[in-house]
Amino acid sequence: MIPLILDGSQIKMIKTERGKTVRPQRRLLILALVSSMLVILIGFFQWNLIEIITPFLMMPVWLVVFGFFIVITVRAIFQLVKYKNWLPLAIQIVTILFFVYFPFTKVMLDLDFKMHKTDREKVVSMVESGKLKPNVPDSPSLIQLPKRYDQLSKGGGEVIAVQKGERLTILFFTYRGILDNFSGFVYSPNGQKLIEKDLDEDFVEIERLAEHW
Repeated sequence: MIPLILDGSQIKMIKTERGKTVRPQRRLLILALVSSMLVILIGFFQWNLIEIITPFLMMPVWLVVFGFFIVITVRAIFQLVKYKNWLPLAIQIVTILFFVYFPFTKVMLDLDFKMHKTDREKVVSMVESGKLKPNVPDSPSLIQLPKRYDQLSKGGGEVIAVQKGERLTILFFTYRGILDNFSGFVYSPNGQKLIEKDLDEDFVEIERLAEHW
């Protein structure tokens, strides 16, 4: 066996070449983590952002976040082919699967409902007792909530309260979109048909969350 002897310059060259390979891999790994985290945060908090910046301004945010994620995914594919570095692409794939199958909206709505159920029931009691009445001009069913309760209904802190005889139906908005596109929590001791009749709406989906809700 012939011994292999490397002088200082050759060792330095090997270390330099290895560094040139490792640095891009490490950089891409960090970018993959950042892009994935942004996508997951968007999944959890997109409706909160829409409430703050409106649906129109949310479009550029989606484009930037998902565009960044796609670019990093493409780079991860190239790096897998070139350096056999599979970790960045694995992160992107796991993020895609998580984003597609995890029920972000349902989880956040369930959390919102449980966290603020007591306060919403206080508002219901105030409406039933007459302490809160419709107070928005030209709208016989809209109530602007007091400042301490306005976070209970998105889109301005207003609720729809409809009294039909002894039937009281109150809608707290979770999303107040454009025209008739909205969603929310409804307090009502009545069934689905009466809720739709009282609010004069045909809802796509109604799910029972608790008694009277």
